[in-house]
Amino acid sequence: MKLWDRIRNREDQEIYYYDSRGIFRAEELAENLYRLICEELAVTRKTGVVILCIGTDCSTGDSLGPLIGYKLQDRLVGKVEVVGTLDRPVHAMNLEQYRAKLLECYPHHIVVAVDASVGNLDHVGFITLGKGSIKPGLGVSKNLREVGDIFITGIVGSCGNYDPLMLQSVRLSMVMRLADCISESIVLVEKFWGKATLI
Repeated sequence: MKLWDRIRNREDQEIYYYDSRGIFRAEELAENLYRLICEELAVTRKTGVVILCIGTDCSTGDSLGPLIGYKLQDRLVGKVEVVGTLDRPVHAMNLEQYRAKLLECYPHHIVVAVDASVGNLDHVGFITLGKGSIKPGLGVSKNLREVGDIFITGIVGSCGNYDPLMLQSVRLSMVMRLADCISESIVLVEKFWGKATLI
């Protein structure tokens, strides 16, 4: 099933799209992410947030998650934890171990799952944000369990043939641009929290 078909099946969900190729406003993504997080925290009565960055640095197209984790690991404090970096990536081979670790170490945190994805050719370079889980590896026909309460994806390639080798030929410049946009937005979310606690 293509990413866009899967998103269309989520009729009860809001999906937000941001084009990283033009003028990108980190504040817009941050405001919507902050709102979704606050709504989820209110419903679940949890108190913190884990940013789960999924992917591997062994493939350019799949390195989005670890790059974002790397960019965030020294910039976030307070309510937000980061799992999945270039040094300690979360990928298909260890996702189940990290799922257990999240339950053990962060039982009172909601999970924002961040991953690279594939979509239609004209959506390459877009970022998606929404409530619900993602299924890592779907674009390259891997069958992994869903993860996350909120998702952020960066569309790095088209889903024409589900070829894992396609991710090897994705341009690093595009992945870095997506990583910059997403990580800057997440940093802003934590600043919103700081302002909210002062009010």
